[in-house]
Amino acid sequence: MSFPAPTPFSQASENNKLPILDVLKRHLINRSSLLEVGGGTGQHAAFFARHFPDLIWQSSDIPSNVKPLNLRLANAKLKNLPLATSLDVNEETWNYGAYDAIFSANCLHIISEDSTINLLRGAGKHINNGGLLLVYGPFKYRGKFTTKSNAGFDRWLKARDPESGIRDFEWVNELAEEVGFSLVEDNAMPANNQLLAWAKITREAS
Repeated sequence: MSFPAPTPFSQASENNKLPILDVLKRHLINRSSLLEVGGGTGQHAAFFARHFPDLIWQSSDIPSNVKPLNLRLANAKLKNLPLATSLDVNEETWNYGAYDAIFSANCLHIISEDSTINLLRGAGKHINNGGLLLVYGPFKYRGKFTTKSNAGFDRWLKARDPESGIRDFEWVNELAEEVGFSLVEDNAMPANNQLLAWAKITREAS
């Protein structure tokens, strides 16, 4: 007898969804489309899509993660939550259009520095003028960890994958500015995380 595959679950996603929602409420009202980079277990997508019924929440992840991610999205049965699609941020061309916002949680410290650069560059190409880039996760400031626990987490990450690690806020912000974003908010979040919000600078048509 075969049994259905278990729906993926992250306790961290369950813990942080309400604090993240409080911030998103300030930014996603009157937005119509959002691309989530690194949908993970789908808990964020299912939860936030339910709270923003007028926003199409398009989740994505690397190809190997899409099938389990879609287990949760299919179960949610929300009209504004289509099934997730594959996205490798290192591809030169993303097979996506432009969105009012891009959201990514707990990705930058998992992917490499080169992939972080590619994620920011891709976001710059796929966010409408005046749109938002929203990034959640831990950061260092001026090269220093905000807590001892984050320093320990960074050591654990690097032992598992030397290319991963908690990124410097200043470096990420500089990358964002280079592709046309301006920092709007830096929100302190529970469990020593931040939620950063950048706006795509509106450029006058030539």
